[in-house]
Amino acid sequence: MRLEKWIPIIIVIIFGVVILSSTLYTVDQTQQVVITQFGKPIGKPITEPGLQLKKPFIQKVNYFDKRLLEWDGSPTQIPTKDKKYIWVDTTARWKIVDPLKFLQTVGNERTALSRLDDIIDSATRNQVTIHLLYELIRNSNREFTGVMLGIQAAEEMGEVKYGREAITRAILKEASQVVPRYGMELVDVRIKRVNYVEDVRRKVYERMISERKRVAEQYRSEGQGKKAEIEGMMEKELKRITSQAYRRAQEIMGKADAEATKIYAQAYNKDPEFYSFLRTLEAYKNTLDKQTRLFLTSDSDFYKYLKTLSP
Repeated sequence: MRLEKWIPIIIVIIFGVVILSSTLYTVDQTQQVVITQFGKPIGKPITEPGLQLKKPFIQKVNYFDKRLLEWDGSPTQIPTKDKKYIWVDTTARWKIVDPLKFLQTVGNERTALSRLDDIIDSATRNQVTIHLLYELIRNSNREFTGVMLGIQAAEEMGEVKYGREAITRAILKEASQVVPRYGMELVDVRIKRVNYVEDVRRKVYERMISERKRVAEQYRSEGQGKKAEIEGMMEKELKRITSQAYRRAQEIMGKADAEATKIYAQAYNKDPEFYSFLRTLEAYKNTLDKQTRLFLTSDSDFYKYLKTLSP
């Protein structure tokens, strides 16, 4: 009997919990809500976080994100103004600013991304086709350096009037005129990558390689010229040093000869006969050997000391 008394109470409690859970809902600070009744929106969107009430069972809570959302497009083949076919890969950031209009026009984020594909791709195509290729790959007129010289050689580079940054701003401006009708705001658009189609890219790479080879050959030629210049300067310096050394040696030898002559003269003045004897012996030593034969007269000065030798 006691259990039978509690059964109605338990049923009422369960029913009350179900009713309460269907009536109460929470809104996170990153969310915004649109209430629909039988598929039709009821009241204004709820954008403030907190605990909210709705009619149970007949009303539905539709949550939408308030944060920045990401859109990544697929690479698209587009011709530039100078008829260069390129792949353009873009990305964007967007957010839902009018959840009611968003619900009525696109319904959910997947459909919204599909709609953005059409809008941003169209704006990108319109801007790319009216600009030259180098406008899409450059932001300023700064000079090319290093490996970028190959790009300059592969393409005719003129004066940059717009640049990639200005072109992306133009894409953003054009696309932003369309997205508000879907309750969305396009915050930013960026070009992630620009690349040639395969056939054109291969030819461009060949021209870039050819240009780098030409630059390398120019560097080698300049290096050979510099080498010849350095070797010439080295040879000139070597001759100068050798000449100075020879002159110095001759000066030293001259001073030595003068000093020797002075010493010889002093020795001769002290004992002329002894000096004459020594000089004659040196002459014998330097001129006579086993193979030497001299024919001298008996009164020759060269022979006078030999004549005085006893047999």
